[in-house]
Amino acid sequence: MNADPRANSSWRPGAGPENASAAASAQSPVVEAGPGPAVNPWDVVLCTSGTLISCENAVVVLVICHNPGLRAPMFLLIGSLALADLLAGLGLVGHFASAYLLRSEATTLVTVGLIVASFSASVCSLLAITVDRYLSLYYALTYNSERTVTFTYAMLVLLWGASVGLGLLPVLGWNCLRDESTCSVIRPLTKNHAAVLSVSFLLLFALMLQLYIQICKIVVRHAHQIAVQHHFLATSHYVTTRKGVSTLAIILGTFAACWMPFTLYSLVADSTYPSMYTYATLLPATYNSVINPVIYAFRNQEIQKALWLACCGCVPAGLAQRARSPSDV
Repeated sequence: MNADPRANSSWRPGAGPENASAAASAQSPVVEAGPGPAVNPWDVVLCTSGTLISCENAVVVLVICHNPGLRAPMFLLIGSLALADLLAGLGLVGHFASAYLLRSEATTLVTVGLIVASFSASVCSLLAITVDRYLSLYYALTYNSERTVTFTYAMLVLLWGASVGLGLLPVLGWNCLRDESTCSVIRPLTKNHAAVLSVSFLLLFALMLQLYIQICKIVVRHAHQIAVQHHFLATSHYVTTRKGVSTLAIILGTFAACWMPFTLYSLVADSTYPSMYTYATLLPATYNSVINPVIYAFRNQEIQKALWLACCGCVPAGLAQRARSPSDV
């Protein structure tokens, strides 16, 4: 990887001012026996986050893949989210390895492309889960029909196709390796590429927010209708659906808190801004992939049962007696 002599230009190994001489020496064709560029502590933290993300989401992917009972549309989407976050974690670890061990343009493009594709798939999977949550309430009587499964697979194909396409753009030539003046805060992404990703995120978040508002309206209307007919049944139904809505509220709040700072910063900043700001906004974005398994997978009773069976060979009595409901997700 060709290091930029501007020490504080963007997200890259040794981007701090203290590593300016190391970054400049990396351009020299002379092979020396001395050590490579000094390790940036921010990169270590990102690599650690990537390791945690990979381990967490690998558990979710394995549980869903090896449990035939977890094939409902919601679990397919949770699996998509976990797979995307797993790849994102591996991409962060791979970026650290390519920056400090391999140090080549090819590996930089591949790892950054993987990170872009996986985080894009993660965000799109969150949107798909929100859409599925809306459909499960709006079409409650026909939610588990064959048409719903087909629609879910179509969403998965579209979101992964679009995400892979975004990740391939830097590899196919839309990068700033030959023109540093076009670099965004994330090298080797161009400023235009970063702007496309940021605007896309804002649009997806706006759509998720609108769907969440519609879900709240449906829940209130359904709870009122059932309460008029069956008071006791309404209590149970209301608690169950409220749990699903509260989960969505947690998801949206966490999603916005994690991604909004980096998204807005990417729109206004470029490669001339201090790298510390890039790291400070990017790191919270990675935490969203750490939190996703906790919000979606580990709170779900079916996945909890599968984990208990895999780890202990039994299921606690209290968990086994609970009824399965899509609102538990």
